[in-house]
Amino acid sequence: MDDGSNLKPHRSFGAIDVLWRWAVSIILVFATFNPSGYSYVHWLQNSLSSEGLAAGHFFAGLILIAGWAVYLVATKRSLGIPGTILGAAVIGTGIWFLSDVGVIRAGSTTAIVWLSLIALATLLAVGLSWSHIWRRLSGQLEVDDAND
Repeated sequence: MDDGSNLKPHRSFGAIDVLWRWAVSIILVFATFNPSGYSYVHWLQNSLSSEGLAAGHFFAGLILIAGWAVYLVATKRSLGIPGTILGAAVIGTGIWFLSDVGVIRAGSTTAIVWLSLIALATLLAVGLSWSHIWRRLSGQLEVDDAND
């Protein structure tokens, strides 16, 4: 009979965990596309117009697709469609507010694209972390219904 004494201690979820998820989401979003010209999308465009696609293109693309799948599925499951829309609206109006008070300047298309990509990465990180955040705020545990 197992008395639970061999279980690992539960580590609390904190701000560092959210920051790690945000850093990985920034890497995922910016590796896929960014206005600097150094992204997967730019690499594909350059390769298609010159030497064509190689195994590395497909491998990197599948790694990115796997990362996007993890973040998008977690965001959809934890926030749902209404929560995702609300989260996007909060982040968007936050950027608008910071622009209105002069903290950030979104005077160019490039700046707007960078801000949008950061907003997307932030929304994905919140989506991946939301169940933990919800538990900390409310004391309630979210459990997916699974037919195991």
